[in-house]
This record gives sequence, structure tokens and C-alpha cells, in this order.
Amino acid sequence: MKFNFKNTLILIAFLTISAPLFANNNPKDNDPEKDKVLVSVLNYMLSRGHFVEKNIDDDFSELVFDSFIDGLDPSKRYFTQEDIQVFSQYKYQIDNQLKESDISFYKLVYGRFTEQIKTAKKYYGDILSDSFNYKKKEEIDLDYSEIPFALNENELIDYWRKQLKLQTLGKIQEREEQEAEKLKKNKKFKKTSFRKIEAEARKEVLKNMEDLYMRIEELEHSDWFSTFLNSVVSGFDPHTSYMSPRIKTRFDQEMSGKLEGIGARLQKKGIYTHIIELVSGGPAWKQGELEAGDIILKVAQAEKEPLDIVGMRLDDAIKFIKGKKGTEVRLTVKKKLDGSTKIISIIRDVVELEETFVKSTVIEKNGKKYGLINLPKFYIDFKDNNYRDSAKDMETEIERLKKEGVEGLLVDLRNNGGGSLKTAIEISGLFIKEGPVVQVKYRGEKPVIENDRDDKIQWEGPLVVMVNEFSASASEIFAAAMQDYKRAVIIGGNQTYGKGTVQKVLSINQFYPKYDKDLGFLKMTVQKFYRINGGSTQKEGVYSDIAVPSRYSYMEFGERDMDGALSWDKVAQADYTQTNSYNNFADVVYNSKDRVNKSKDFQLINNYAKWLKENQDDTTYSLNYKEFVKENKDQKTHAKKFKDVFKFSSKLKFNSPKYELPLFKQDTILKDKRVAWHKNLSKDIYVNEALNVLSELKMKKEVALVKN
Repeated sequence: MKFNFKNTLILIAFLTISAPLFANNNPKDNDPEKDKVLVSVLNYMLSRGHFVEKNIDDDFSELVFDSFIDGLDPSKRYFTQEDIQVFSQYKYQIDNQLKESDISFYKLVYGRFTEQIKTAKKYYGDILSDSFNYKKKEEIDLDYSEIPFALNENELIDYWRKQLKLQTLGKIQEREEQEAEKLKKNKKFKKTSFRKIEAEARKEVLKNMEDLYMRIEELEHSDWFSTFLNSVVSGFDPHTSYMSPRIKTRFDQEMSGKLEGIGARLQKKGIYTHIIELVSGGPAWKQGELEAGDIILKVAQAEKEPLDIVGMRLDDAIKFIKGKKGTEVRLTVKKKLDGSTKIISIIRDVVELEETFVKSTVIEKNGKKYGLINLPKFYIDFKDNNYRDSAKDMETEIERLKKEGVEGLLVDLRNNGGGSLKTAIEISGLFIKEGPVVQVKYRGEKPVIENDRDDKIQWEGPLVVMVNEFSASASEIFAAAMQDYKRAVIIGGNQTYGKGTVQKVLSINQFYPKYDKDLGFLKMTVQKFYRINGGSTQKEGVYSDIAVPSRYSYMEFGERDMDGALSWDKVAQADYTQTNSYNNFADVVYNSKDRVNKSKDFQLINNYAKWLKENQDDTTYSLNYKEFVKENKDQKTHAKKFKDVFKFSSKLKFNSPKYELPLFKQDTILKDKRVAWHKNLSKDIYVNEALNVLSELKMKKEVALVKN
């Protein structure tokens, strides 16, 4: 089945169970004492530190009950109504159990689920061993939130049958389309019989299921228990979560944009660990022998005995491959090209994840130069204050663009999910003289105003900020500050994500120091932040000065669509002064809105967004072969109307800043990435309109301060 929006729903629904919710019942990993300690300490931390004072009562108990069961079985493929009835004895007792560090509910559900995981192999094996009845008039609804649990095991098996049949239909159609294309190109091509295609499709679905359950069996009790703990802590709000030590390590890497190791992305395929990509500039890339597609068989620490990692879970294999800067790792590798086995020695080092960091480009438009800075995340290294962070890098990048002679600056925050509050405040300060940037409030306390205290302005010229529906948290702090000061024009989706809360990551062990095992971390919502105008960005987000249609315009997502999201409210306005920077702010905004409304390209995008919404709402699929094919044919016919929806060319020229040019001679991968980025920017209708806005903005010669 060719990729389209509707079909992604099938994939998402079918692969939901591959999330880290499952585990084999591994006695070695089971530590009842640790589980009880975790429940006790988390209860203490949440009751005293979370922004919301939550009643741990029957309503909370019911919420945890539903969340945990839905988290384990979102596709209704494991539990029956009989199981739910058994579980229900604890539906209004979980609150009492949590207070007593009693995990009887968890153990009951956990035990039943591990049994069903084992049974599932028989279900899908038996079902896929024979052909389906494709003439039968039946359908499947993938909106599982509206579907009851199976009445009994027979109905449960039928749920499985329908889901596997849907997957098989997709494979059949995909294969038949491929053969039809071959027949067009070669009239002598002999098409494969439907019977053979159908058998091969079932075989492929079976392999996918076996691979999936191999990954499930690699997971451990701690993964299961983490799921239960997250069902509990997320009852306070959607952004509060339990982080195991392994997840915390990943979190730190994402926030800092760096790690220590060999600089290779790995993936588990079957029983083997494959090299997927080398990180440009990393130790493996510099060493030169390791390549994408190679398979790692053994890992040795310098001259020590090598450890066989074939069949090892990926997270465990990574532990042995990663290591401190300056240490040696020797990999026994099966080479992709000739299948030979080779031992490759690599000295580990700090690896910077280049896609995390700020990057910029210079655009030529109507004889003038403009700078675009892409900020993918508000990154910071909490452990090393001297290491690069997004604020330092932004300041450096602006200075470089000033040397290029740019006359306006475009900051791209699209898809930036946030990060460090500290760097958001500091980056805001690069564009204003001084003053409040955001207000932060703890539970039961008055808001604290966080100020930019440096009167230096790094960029005084025209400024446009691009956002979209995925710009969140720290992105919203920056965009809101620029909007409230009237320092920048905000252009993007109707509103940003709407995450107006602040989380702090706390070591659980610090609240129970006498316990010697690593209990992990709690990422807990401890504050809400507010704009300097007093309004919260919670749920509302930041409304764009210029709203442009996007594929997400009619979709339901964002903070306002999350269960348990904290409410919007407001506090007193801070004492601040707007920068009266532009002669023609209102005119520029009006002109842009007029262009967008009259643009056939944006009209097409808007119609496309409506069509995507219709597809999102339509979750029912026919399992009759002829009707299935017809549905997909009709959808593709409709989709052709939108085949050129993002076929746009600005004809603008994008160039890397001069400081990057010498780097390209050493790093061709970096050069290729920049070439691809510039190519995409030249086709980006949103960047084009943002540059139109930027080019029209006129600064006042003498910027006055207007009291707000």
C-alpha cells in the first residue's frame, strides 16, 4: 500500500504495541523491594513538589486504572471483558494501595499480560497459516477508544484476525501496484498469480510480527513497571514522567546535543546490531573503516576478551560500545560489502549531534542579504557550564551573519519543542535592551519575573520569528516575549503547541539516600510560566501575528487536546516597555495576510488540510478485497488533486555563511547536508512569505520606548 495519511493510521495502530510497554517476565530483573520504594518516594515527591495539589482519591484511582490498561493494550488485542472484570476489583483501590506502597493491582495486570503475550504468538501464527476470505463483507474500525474489549477469547481472536487481514490486504495491494507498473514498462512481463502474492503477503506480515515480538521479549520487568509508574505520575499532568536511569541518559544527550562514544547510530534487525549511520565528525567517521550497513558481532574494551553481542538487546549492546572519551573499543564487524569479518579499533570521543545545534544561511533577495537562523532546540549541558549551549551559539551566529552584511533576521522555531528555560531567556535578551522576559510561578506562590539583565543588544535590525503547531515550551517563551515587546513579527500556524509548564528533573535517590540502588529520576511539573503581559501560554500557545494555512490547521493535537492538561489562567502584567521598533508593523502584517488570502498555493494547502482532517476522522476500512481496492483507488484519485500542494519554488539563493566553507573541505557529509537544507528552503513557501515580511519591515531611525 503506498504511503498516504490514511494508511499511516493503520501503521500507527498496528505498531503501538512496540512501544516500551512490554517485557519478558525476567525474575532476575524483578525487584519487589525496589518497586515498593519507588512508589513510596514518588508519592512523597509528587504530593509536596508538583505544581498541582492533587487529591489521591477514587477519581485518581480510576484514572490510573484506565491509563495503565489502555497503555498496555491500546489496540484491544490482549485483554477481554472477563479480564477487565477481574481487574476492576482494584479500580477504586489503587489510591489506597499507592499510599501503602502496595502494587497488587500492577502485579495482577502484569501477570495476565505476560500470559497473553505468550498466547499472542499462537494467535497470529495460526491466523496467518491460511488464506483469508477476501469475499466476505466486513470492516474494521481502528478508533480503538470507541471499541469495547472483546467479550471472550473467541472474539479476541477475531480482533486479531481482522487486524492481520488488514495488514495482509495492504501488502497485497502494494505488490499488485508494483506489478502493474512493471507491466506498463514491459508488455511481456508475466504477472504473479493472486494466490502467490497473497501467500507472500501473509509470510511478510508473519515476519514483521515475529520481529516485533522478538523486540518485546528483550524488554524487562523494569520496562513494564516504568509504564505503570508513568500511568500514576501522569495523573498529575501529561508532562510529569518517571525516567529510568537509561531514559535519563538519553534525555541528557538530547538536551546537550552530545554524547561520549564512537559516533554511530545503531539499529537492531533480527538478532544483529547494524550500523545505520555514522555521525559526521565523530570518532568512527574519522577512523574511516566502519560503514553504514556493517554488522557488529563482538565488542571488546581495548585488549580485554571480546563480548559476543549477537542476540543481545540493543540498549545493552550500546552500553558496551559507548564509553568515556579517550578509551578504546574494538569492534568485530561483518562488512556489508564483501561479508568479511574485521576487527576495528576506535578511540572514543565526545560526539556532537550536529542536527541539534543552531545553523544559519544567507539569502539574497532583491539585491539585499537576509539571514535565517534555524534553532531546532533550546539545548544546554547541565553538567558543563563551559560547553556550548543555544544562547551562546545564537549570539555567535548572529555576529557571523552581521559580518555577512545581512539587513534582516529570520529565526526559524518550527518543530522546536523547547528545552532550557534559561537559554530561552538569554536568547530573548539578544534582541531587547533589558527587561522582563517571562514570569514563573510555583504552587501557592506569587509569580517571579525573570529578566534579561544585560543591556547589550546583539541584533537591532528587523526580526521575524517562524513558528508552527509543534513549537512548544521554551519556543513559546521566546516568541511570546518578542510579540509582547513588539520586537518581531510572528508568522506560522494559527497558534503554537500551548505548553506553558516548567519541568524539573529530580534524582529520586536524593529523597531516599539510604537506598543504594539507582531509582531513576522524576521529571515533574513544578512551575507554570506566564507571558509578561500576564497571560499563560498553557493550552492557548502563542497566536501568530500572521497565520498561514498548514497541513495541521484542522488537526486535533497540542496541549489543549491532551487529557489532564493544566488549565489556562493569568497573573498580573509585568512592568515592561514595548520597543517601538517599526514604522510599518501593522501595514506589513496586513500586506502579508492579504497575500496569503489571495495565494492559490495557500488556498490549496488549506483544502489539503481539510482533506487530511477528513481522513483522520475516517477510521473504518473495508476488509472485502474489491471494496478495499476501490476505497484506496478513490482515495488516490482524490489525492491527485493535491499532488502539487507543496510544489513551490521561491527561486531564491541560499548560501552557507563564509565560516562554514573551509569546513566543507574536511567534511563532505556536512556539505551535503547543507546543500540538501538549502534546496528544501528554496522550496519552502513559508520561508518565502516570512522573507517577504522581513524585507518590508522598516526600522525607525530613533527607536523610542513606549510605556505599555
